[in-house]
Amino acid sequence: MLVLVGLPGSGKSTVGRQLARRLNIPFVDSDHAIEQRLGCSIRDFFEREGEDRFRDVEAEVLDELSQRPHGVLSTGGGSVLRPENRERLRQRGQVFYLRSSPEEVFRRLRHDQNRPLLQVADPLGRLRELFAMRDPLYREASHYVIETGRPTVASLVNMIVSQLELAGQLDAVTAPPPSSSVA
Repeated sequence: MLVLVGLPGSGKSTVGRQLARRLNIPFVDSDHAIEQRLGCSIRDFFEREGEDRFRDVEAEVLDELSQRPHGVLSTGGGSVLRPENRERLRQRGQVFYLRSSPEEVFRRLRHDQNRPLLQVADPLGRLRELFAMRDPLYREASHYVIETGRPTVASLVNMIVSQLELAGQLDAVTAPPPSSSVA
C-alpha cells in the first residue's frame, strides 16, 4: 500500500489518483470513504459532532483501509494527529509526505469553502499553525518526503515512482495480491 500524507491541499488526492492510474492499482481517498460511512460531508459532521468524534471515525476508517494488500491511499490532512494512525500507516505501507509550504497551500485553497479547519478569519495563519504542529508528525509517519514546490502532478508522480524504484519497492506495490484459492 502506498500512502500519501500532508497538509490539506498539498495534492494528496490529485497525485494519488494519477499515481494509481500510472501503476494500474486501486486508489482510495480516506476522506471520501469517511463521508460514505457518515452519510454526510466531513464539514457537516465536524460542525455537528466536533473534531474528536471525527478523529474517532477517521481512525477506524484508516485502520480498515490500510489493511488492504495494495493500492494508493490518500489520507486527510489530520490523519497523523493520532499516534496509532501514524504507526499503522508506517507499518502497513510506504508513506510519502507531500510537503507543501503554508503559502503554497493557501494559494491553492484560498477559494475552497469545504475545508472546515480553514474557515477562519486568517486562513494563512491557520495553515502556518497546522504546518508547525503537523510537519514533525508527517515526517514521523513517512518513509519519504516529496517537496511539492511547483512541479506538475506528473512530475510528482514521477518522483514517487523513482523513489520506489530506487528502494526496490516498485514491484512489491504493483504486484497483485496473492490468490487465496487453493488448487
